[in-house]
Amino acid sequence: MSARKEFFKGFYDQNPVFRQALGLCPVLAVTNSVENAIGMGVAATFVLCCSNVIVSLIRKGIPAKIRIPIYIVVIATFVTIVDLAMAGFQPELHKSLGLFVPLIVVNCIILGRAEAFAGKNSIGKSFLDGLGMGFGFTFALLALGVVREILGEGTVMGYSVFGQNFEPVLLMILPPGAFLTLGYFLGFFNWLDRKRTKEV
Repeated sequence: MSARKEFFKGFYDQNPVFRQALGLCPVLAVTNSVENAIGMGVAATFVLCCSNVIVSLIRKGIPAKIRIPIYIVVIATFVTIVDLAMAGFQPELHKSLGLFVPLIVVNCIILGRAEAFAGKNSIGKSFLDGLGMGFGFTFALLALGVVREILGEGTVMGYSVFGQNFEPVLLMILPPGAFLTLGYFLGFFNWLDRKRTKEV
């Protein structure tokens, strides 16, 4: 697969959220605002890229029986870096995301890419895979965050969209709103797949 395809596969064909339905816990929990969505997306992308590179670098020296614990240690190292950096430089965002930053350690997208891809491919490909999957994950978070914040609060990044007369739909910033929004996006992507299949 070419470098371009390796990078862009995470946006649509193998999008972790809309195509593989992975990592849904933070997707549902933090997308009540665009700021939270971007923060989580950037954190996960950093961890994905760095852990993929390190796993690819050490893959030949890892005994098969203990590869998963080693992958988790590598991932946990970068999650700790992100957690401390966010706490130091973006304390409000860190407080808003709460427990979901440390929980990146057990995010199945990151461990899945380490196991399925980085443990079997070169450093360059693993980096592109991590970057593409991270951007795809961030795109999914951002899509849900924009819809939920606009409908739930009438704003985007704190800026009013519909003016003072808009009555927000409170449901959209609550957990049921996350499920509804995700369901509509998944339905839309399934519809696109069927349309593409019929055209072929």
